[in-house]
Amino acid sequence: MKLRAQHGVALLTAMLTVTLVATMASAALWQQWRSVEIEAAERSRTQMQWILNGTLDWARLILQEDARDGQVDHLSEPWSLPLQEARLSSFLALDKNNTDDAMEAFLSGRISDQQGLLNVRNLVTLQNGKPAASETAIKPFERLFAMLGLPRAQLKLLVDGLIATDDATTNAKPDSKANGTELSLLKPYRMEQLVWLGLSATTVRALLPYATLLPAPTPLNVNTASAEVLHVALPDLDMARARQLVVTRATTHFKSVSEAFKAAGLSEGVIGQADSKDFSVATRYFAVRGRLRLGNNSVQEVSLVERDNTLVKVIWRQREALNNALTASLQ
Repeated sequence: MKLRAQHGVALLTAMLTVTLVATMASAALWQQWRSVEIEAAERSRTQMQWILNGTLDWARLILQEDARDGQVDHLSEPWSLPLQEARLSSFLALDKNNTDDAMEAFLSGRISDQQGLLNVRNLVTLQNGKPAASETAIKPFERLFAMLGLPRAQLKLLVDGLIATDDATTNAKPDSKANGTELSLLKPYRMEQLVWLGLSATTVRALLPYATLLPAPTPLNVNTASAEVLHVALPDLDMARARQLVVTRATTHFKSVSEAFKAAGLSEGVIGQADSKDFSVATRYFAVRGRLRLGNNSVQEVSLVERDNTLVKVIWRQREALNNALTASLQ
């Protein structure tokens, strides 16, 4: 009886030992698998970053060459032509006739003129060293909000929020813990971040095709603005003439603001404002979008760049994960 009990204890000990060893082995295998997965993900992330960097380098070269060709920017220039989706294996494979083992990745990109949109930053100007609402810039936005059927209260909320964050940034001290310093940290730099100021997501989405948020006030480029933007920017320009103006410039771009105003049939009084800071035929700020597609997954990186003569510098970069990449279009 005692021998049988000893055999039972030995068997139970052996089973516990086997279970413990199996558990430890499984944990070790899981840790190893996890490490491999993390390493692969990091390697993939690094590769994607380098490929997307290529899109930004392509944009820099295009914009630098464009600056050497002249100071007028319009939609017939090379920078406005999108980089159509291309299979990277056709460039990376050593043997172009055999790409079965090459990376199945597709890259596309586009440069867009941000000064063809109403600049939200224009809504606030400095008066006596303090940020205040710009009545000149508010009028086009009033017409835009009315055209889109957006509440007027949302525009007031936007202006007040911009003034508050600008004022907090101006007066904030590095070692201060005051509310002004905390508020300055919420200063938006992208249109999507205007919700920080209290705007609804619906309002922001409605504004996206017609407005932008740039680091500084900018004039509107009449060579690249849409008919809707031209209509709200110029009070004497109805929608029909705005659309005709867009058709006219597609054939021959405008070399000056006064030329554009004359083509629009505006009055002499309006044409006399052609040299104002509100309109231009040149652009400093561009958005660069690069999209990388790997199978059914896509990643898009959006960058804002500033061009000063032939110097092109990046203001900010933002990566965006895209769903349903096969049907999504490059905006």
